[in-house]
Amino acid sequence: MCCSGFLKIMMFIFNGAIFLAGVAILAVGVWVKVDSESLFGLIENIEDAPAELSQLANVAYLLIGVGAVLLIMGFLGCCGAMKESRCMLMLFFIIILIIFIAEVAGCIVIFVFQPLAKEILEDLGDKVVVSIKKGYGQDKTLTDLWNGTMKEFKCCGYHNFTDFDGSPYHSKTKSYPPTCCIPNGPCDTTNAEESNVFGCFDMLLKLVEDNVVIIGAVGIGIAALEIAAMVVSMVLYQQIGDK
Repeated sequence: MCCSGFLKIMMFIFNGAIFLAGVAILAVGVWVKVDSESLFGLIENIEDAPAELSQLANVAYLLIGVGAVLLIMGFLGCCGAMKESRCMLMLFFIIILIIFIAEVAGCIVIFVFQPLAKEILEDLGDKVVVSIKKGYGQDKTLTDLWNGTMKEFKCCGYHNFTDFDGSPYHSKTKSYPPTCCIPNGPCDTTNAEESNVFGCFDMLLKLVEDNVVIIGAVGIGIAALEIAAMVVSMVLYQQIGDK
C-alpha cells in the first residue's frame, strides 16, 4: 500500500513534468507559426530550396503536434494513476513509447544536421540572392520578412549588401536597406562598404550551431522523463493487476 502510494506520487511528478514540457513546446510551436518575421518565413519564400532545409519550414507544425501529444499524455498518466485504471496506464505506456522512439530519431537527425548546416546554407546562397534581386522592394511579404530578419539579427542580405544590387528596391532608391549601414540611415554604396555589416548567412549559421546542442539536450532530458514515467507506469500497472 505504501509502495503503491509512492508510485502514484512519482507518476504525478513525472507526468506533471511531461505536461509542462508539452505546454512549453506547444507555446514555442504557436509562436514560430504566428511570427511572420521568423527565418522560417524566409525559407518558405525561397524557390527550389534544398529538400532538407525546406522541411524546417514545417517545424512549427511538428512542435505543435509533439507539444499537444505530450500535454495530453501528461494528463492521461496522472488520471490513470489516480483512478488506478490499467487501460489508461497501458495506453499511456504505448503512446509514450512511440513518442520516445520518435524523439530519439529526431535527436539523431539534429546532431547529424549540425555539421552539415554550413554546407546546406552555402548551397542555398545563390537561390536566396536570386529571390532578393527578384522580389525585395516589390514583394511585400518577402520585403517584410527580410526587414524583420535583418533588424532582429543586425545583418545585411544573405552574404552582404551587394545581394540587393539590381533588386526593385535598389533600382528605385539607388540605395540599400538602412540596416546595411551603421548608423542606420541613408545607405549608399560608400556607407555600406564602410559599415561592412555581416550577412545573415553568418548569423543564421551561428543560430543553428548555438541551438542544435540545446535542442538535443532538451530532447534527451524529456526522453529521460518519459523512460522514468514508463517504468513507473508499468510497475503500477502490475501492482493494480495483483490486487
